[in-house]
Amino acid sequence: MDLEAVRTFVAVAEAGQFQKAATDLSITQQAVSKRIAALERGLGVRLFTRAARGTELTIDGQAFLPHARELLRVGERAVASVRPGRRPLRVDVIASRGAAAGLMRDFHRVHPGIELDVVMLFDMDAAVAAIRSGAIDASFRAVAVPGRPLPEDIVSVRVLDEPLQLLTGPAHALAGAPSVTLAQLVGHRIWMPGIVPGTEWGAYYDDLVAEFGLTIEATGPNFGSDALLDTIADTPALATFMGEHTRLIWPAGHGLRRIPVTDPNPVYPHSLLWHRDNPHPALTTLRTHLATTTRDRAPGAWTPHWVLPR
Repeated sequence: MDLEAVRTFVAVAEAGQFQKAATDLSITQQAVSKRIAALERGLGVRLFTRAARGTELTIDGQAFLPHARELLRVGERAVASVRPGRRPLRVDVIASRGAAAGLMRDFHRVHPGIELDVVMLFDMDAAVAAIRSGAIDASFRAVAVPGRPLPEDIVSVRVLDEPLQLLTGPAHALAGAPSVTLAQLVGHRIWMPGIVPGTEWGAYYDDLVAEFGLTIEATGPNFGSDALLDTIADTPALATFMGEHTRLIWPAGHGLRRIPVTDPNPVYPHSLLWHRDNPHPALTTLRTHLATTTRDRAPGAWTPHWVLPR
């Protein structure tokens, strides 16, 4: 149904005259007449009758009027839902317990008046496609994966370097260490079933293994973080990597240890991606917030050679 014709019908019903409705709508009286005639043809009924002082609604017109007004209200809400500044800012954070989700929680605390839709997309391709289609406004990713450059219309800015930590159970050989070097981890089994080949985090850990001779195993099904923590707690021969800002909670009886990794300190590089033509005003607010609240890259930190400079 043509909403402009519906809008014209309501204007005529309220004005009581075609000429007055035309003035209110800033169109000609002929255009008003054509719109009403087209609407009547589509509905198969007469909506107005001529009266001495203008027009009056027929019985069908009276029945249609409240629904026409509701149609206009629904149309306005539909437009507002996608109008920049009127709809929520949609941001991909990859995982609810990761550093990116923490950055968005901090942003929400500082800017509680900005509506947010937080989503979790699986990989870089899905995130970039969603940004380019307008399904989301921004995404936190580690870029750029070798051989997969970003499209020219996607902008990326490095916003956070997250130090890696070693997570061990209480009986692990390194559990009592205040910190561990990458050299000390050579020969130890690091279990990370969440690594998926072809993802940006898969590329990151592939480079870490290649450069420092580590052993990272991605074998077995990934049953989620709770199952991972249970296994690490119960298996002295296994450890895993996790980000310093990753929020995980485990039973006190697990006795898990989070140990800083040094010499050098591997950091996971989080960047914010968005479309260069995205006009959402809250996106600018988010970028400014991240630029002023996230820390600079720590001295002696390590990232793969393909990671964009900060």
